[in-house]
Order: sequence, then C-alpha cells, then structure tokens
Amino acid sequence: QGQLAESGGGLVQAGDSLRLSCAASGRTFSNYAMGWFRQAPGKEREFVASISWSGGSTYYADSVKGRFTISRDNAKNTVYLQMNKLKPEDTAVYYCAARDYVNARTKAYEYPYWGQGTQVTVSS
Repeated sequence: QGQLAESGGGLVQAGDSLRLSCAASGRTFSNYAMGWFRQAPGKEREFVASISWSGGSTYYADSVKGRFTISRDNAKNTVYLQMNKLKPEDTAVYYCAARDYVNARTKAYEYPYWGQGTQVTVSS
C-alpha cells in the first residue's frame, strides 16, 4: 500500500515563495504521473499542476502558470511544487496525487492515490 505525504506548507506574505514536497513511500511511484491539486474553504478541489512519469511533460492551471513549477526526483520518490510570487488567492490546502499511468492528467478523478494535504496560507 503506497502513501503520499506532503510537507512544506505554511503562512507567508504575498509575493513570497514556498516549496512543497510530496514524498512517496510503500511503493515506487517513479512510473506514475503525479499531480498537485488544491482546495480552498467552500470551494471545490482544483487542479494546480501535473507531471508525467519521466518529468518530460508538465501541465499547469492558468492561474499558476509562470509562477509555479512542478518537478520530480524519481531517485528520491519525491515530487515538488515550487511556488513563487504567491497571492492571497493561492491560500488553500494543497494535495499531492498519483496515477498509475505514465501520462499526466488534470482531473482529480483520474488520480486514485492522494496525500493528506498541507495548508498554504498567503496573507496580503
């Protein structure tokens, strides 16, 4: 049984940066596409970014394009989300997700494995 554990969240000011990490354990996720999603209070979970198993393909939500970067280190079984120029509207719980296919997708239902989430709060 594999597990995903997010870390790196916190309280920052607008314009600051954070790097989230998602460490996989219990199984090798190196052949899995990975994604980051977020959910703000009272809102539905939304796609943020995803990356193919090789890291060769990445996808971003329009709202984070140019500010966030997803990457992975398969040797460490870890996926990262570098978040720059953070805005108050980026405030949410951020979730890491995995799907046992090599190609990345942008829909939450396509990811069967999920972490518990890490809170990111951006103050204005």
